[in-house]
Amino acid sequence: MTLSRRLFVTAAAGLAVTGVPGPAAALAGDRGRRIPVSPDDTEADLVRKASQVRPTARQIAWQRLERTAFLHFGVNTFTGLEWGTGDEDPDVFQPARLDTDQWAAALKDGGFRLAVLTVKHHDGFVLHPSRYTGHSVASSSWRNGQGDVLRSFTDSMRRYGLKVGVYISPADENQYLHGVYANGSARSPRAIPTLVPGDDRAPDRFHTLDATDYGAHMLNTLYEVLTEYGPVDEVWFDGAQGHIPSDKVESYDWDSWYTLVRALAPDAAIAVTGPDLRWVGNESGIAREDEWSVIPVKENQYGRTDWALSYDTPDEGSRAALVKAQPTTDYLQWWPAECDVSLRDGWFYHAGQQPKSVDDLTEIFFGSVGRNAVLLLNVPPDTDGLLHATDVVRLREFRERIDRELPRDLAQGARRTSAPDRVTLDLGRETEADRIRLAEDIRHGQQVENFVVEAFRDGTWTQVTAAGTIGASRILRLPVPVRARKWRLRVTRSRGAVRPAEFGLYRSEV
Repeated sequence: MTLSRRLFVTAAAGLAVTGVPGPAAALAGDRGRRIPVSPDDTEADLVRKASQVRPTARQIAWQRLERTAFLHFGVNTFTGLEWGTGDEDPDVFQPARLDTDQWAAALKDGGFRLAVLTVKHHDGFVLHPSRYTGHSVASSSWRNGQGDVLRSFTDSMRRYGLKVGVYISPADENQYLHGVYANGSARSPRAIPTLVPGDDRAPDRFHTLDATDYGAHMLNTLYEVLTEYGPVDEVWFDGAQGHIPSDKVESYDWDSWYTLVRALAPDAAIAVTGPDLRWVGNESGIAREDEWSVIPVKENQYGRTDWALSYDTPDEGSRAALVKAQPTTDYLQWWPAECDVSLRDGWFYHAGQQPKSVDDLTEIFFGSVGRNAVLLLNVPPDTDGLLHATDVVRLREFRERIDRELPRDLAQGARRTSAPDRVTLDLGRETEADRIRLAEDIRHGQQVENFVVEAFRDGTWTQVTAAGTIGASRILRLPVPVRARKWRLRVTRSRGAVRPAEFGLYRSEV
């Protein structure tokens, strides 16, 4: 996937459309998600505005998922490439034992709640029989041209209780070879869906959106995926341009794409080049020590949202970062981090590679879910169309390890007392704990900047650990167990009123 080599851009809304909500209506449920920044804002103004930013319902639902999966599957699985060329023979795609129920069962057993399938990678080969390209499963002899991986995938995920995500790469080497991608066409109103000869669809309405020739191709692909395969919970884009000459860059119609997604899948979170969630900035699955969900952003071409600071800056949202970014900031936005990493070295399956160890995956869990981010772990199906048996076992071992790391919340049933800057737990008896899990009620924003956790021992409150942000999830590991009856979370700095949602204590069984 090579995210680090891509141009990451995002967009928030569309341009003028007919038959689909315009920008204001499309974002009607997003009020409070972003707040404008003025050049005259002081540090106090910036902090106050940051404290007022709120997530949308779809962002809250997404952050609760914690562990999500990626499934990179396509012609690259059979050619051995990570980045396809677009001129592959579709007949190379031959997953003779495809079993998406096996995928879903393994992911569920691994503790995952959503899976994202590469419906189209940069090569342009699509995993459903699209009306708009010959580079698809329908052009393969696999299942006599009647195969539909996307159909199998969506049916299986829902059968096993997992949410559905789709990745449709903006890059398209095949459409470039056919003179559609980066052909210099002007943006103009396009009717979506664009009916083709023999088309038996009778849409209730057509959506008129500004797009280039390739932008319209993407809109039609999105329309198929979002209207024919049931509810979609995440739509995943990146900003890849493909291996094309630098003077052939396609300016993506982000505004129109997002407007269509909002119209057809209003509950879907749009990532990673999208207004709902952002790339954490690396491919190691590790978030920053203090990961903010409210960060400064700027708006670029066709409504896209981009980092006001660099995507890989070590500090995206502290007071210092807000001030540093102010000259290039248009908004403070709720834009939480997604941590992507592959179970194997590559994003697509390669027989010579082995999965990461349980210890490595555990560190990734605490470095992502434990730091106010959501983990996106890639598990690539093999050439048979199965998750490799070694990977299936590793996913189960990973879930079992996390279950032992956080076996039971010892604070359940504890007497809890709260004050504006602290929460005190009385467990009723002395108890050993070495894992602490915290969360803010993010419906009221992210407020905590610094905090300490203390234990009442020998007649006095003693600091056990301290950190910066909390957000939707913060998990701290103590080097040695601490034994105490009373525990206290004390916030030492915040942006606004703090509303703790979780204060859990655990004794690891590892």
